[in-house]
Amino acid sequence: MNWSGLESLLSGVNKYSTAFGRIWLSMVFVFRVLVFVVAAQRVWGDESKDFVCNTKQPGCTNVCYDSIFPISHIRLWALQLIFVTCPSLMVMAHVKFREGKNRKYVEQHNGSHLYANPGKKRGGLWWTYLLSLVFKAGFDAAFLYILFRIYDGYDLPKLSKCSLEPCPNTVDCFISRPTEKKIFMLFMVVSSALCILMCILEMSYLVCKRIIKLVKVRHENDRIVFADSHQLKTLSPPRSQFQVDPTLADSKMSLCRREKTPEGHKTTFL
Repeated sequence: MNWSGLESLLSGVNKYSTAFGRIWLSMVFVFRVLVFVVAAQRVWGDESKDFVCNTKQPGCTNVCYDSIFPISHIRLWALQLIFVTCPSLMVMAHVKFREGKNRKYVEQHNGSHLYANPGKKRGGLWWTYLLSLVFKAGFDAAFLYILFRIYDGYDLPKLSKCSLEPCPNTVDCFISRPTEKKIFMLFMVVSSALCILMCILEMSYLVCKRIIKLVKVRHENDRIVFADSHQLKTLSPPRSQFQVDPTLADSKMSLCRREKTPEGHKTTFL
């Protein structure tokens, strides 16, 4: 499988992703796709050829191999990577749809834009991005559960017992390099778990950011409504305009007393 085309296609999602989304994409291609292409395929390339059972009965080895390995790890991980990376294409498709819609709107309305930034996560694009995160985390969790159920845990035993027909009796079967394969399997499981964690963190970040924004908008609207319903009246003049200087009043009173005093009398002031 040619993974370079998928990598070049998904690299365009980076400019629409948050910091958590960029980390998730780097983890997928560095710790999963790269390890899958470079090492895992070579380790599991000889699983059917080097699977040995201590019997010469025709068909027994094939039946036992099918029972022990219902689905190849390589094919299961290939399906997992395809399913996990496909939801990111939903975001790109939505952005391309917005860009085409904005282009038509500009042509019909003499240069005015329908979207200031078609890649901005607002409205329907926000929900599309959040839904893609849910799909990515859900697919990873589903494949981890399938791997756990098929192989009875994340383990590869060095010796397996098989008593299926046409085996004449219970035979012992051996797989090649079980320890190395177990290490790679655990590495892929841990990588998938970290990718799920990054998706959960990104979902929490988007939801919390949206809630904070809605709370701020609501608070601002409440403030505007309160200001409109409680308009401030004109302030009354300062009290200093209505206060009388006591010294001025005393001087006026003394002047009035002098005017009322007869001319023959003298007024003595202490």
